[in-house]
Amino acid sequence: MDRIVIENVEVYARHGVFPEETRLGQRFYVNAVLYLDTRRAGISDELEHSTNYGEVCCLISDFLQEHTYKLLEAAAEHLAEKLLLTFPLVERLELEIRKPSAPIPVPFSSVSVRIERGWRRALIACGSNLGDKESYIRNALQKISEDEKCRMESVSDLIVTEPYGEVEQDDFLNGALVVRTLYTPQELLAFLNRLEAEADRVREIHWGPRTLDLDIILYEDQVIRTDSLTIPHADMQNRRFVLEPASQIAPEWIHPIYGKSLLVMKEELR
Repeated sequence: MDRIVIENVEVYARHGVFPEETRLGQRFYVNAVLYLDTRRAGISDELEHSTNYGEVCCLISDFLQEHTYKLLEAAAEHLAEKLLLTFPLVERLELEIRKPSAPIPVPFSSVSVRIERGWRRALIACGSNLGDKESYIRNALQKISEDEKCRMESVSDLIVTEPYGEVEQDDFLNGALVVRTLYTPQELLAFLNRLEAEADRVREIHWGPRTLDLDIILYEDQVIRTDSLTIPHADMQNRRFVLEPASQIAPEWIHPIYGKSLLVMKEELR
């Protein structure tokens, strides 16, 4: 990935834990590395095909002057998000905020916080078998596409599938979508759970009927095992209602544990 490197943007701002820091202010220095594809700009020689680093510098300066944070960590986090939301060609960035005049009672040069943030690719399965199934799914897709921290990349066809498990219930309508998101896996899970709750999802019977089901199937190539979240989604390799729509929109996505593409996994399931 190509890079635009910005070094030592000087900003006089009011960030700090102590009252005198927010009252008097001090100098901060910001370094940023923007990762993006500059090939088109390099061929066309047109600024519209790249990211204007002058505008990036102005945003950094304006943002840090307009906002006040106690912690450098918070300033860096919110500034990184603002940059990623403002400049659509930037895939990810490294951001450092340096504070050379921090109130530290020993000799030092400077302190800084450095973070890396960016858009991440996630595969989400969706389903419904209660009420107006398609309406529940379409409404959820609309809300996901409207969220500023999600960019809809592709959506599969919806298919009718038989219920999974031993509970007698109506057939499901299932699909899948690929999004690029600024949410961490845990944040994305919380967001999807909120959408389920808004659709009156009730969790009373395991594998039972539901108005809306939104599951994270894959998140980049990450493997996560916690009490609340399992990625890749457990048992996805045995579920046609996951693999068929998922392989339609992301056939070459490799399962990080099995080392097989979704298309191969679907064919093996058949």
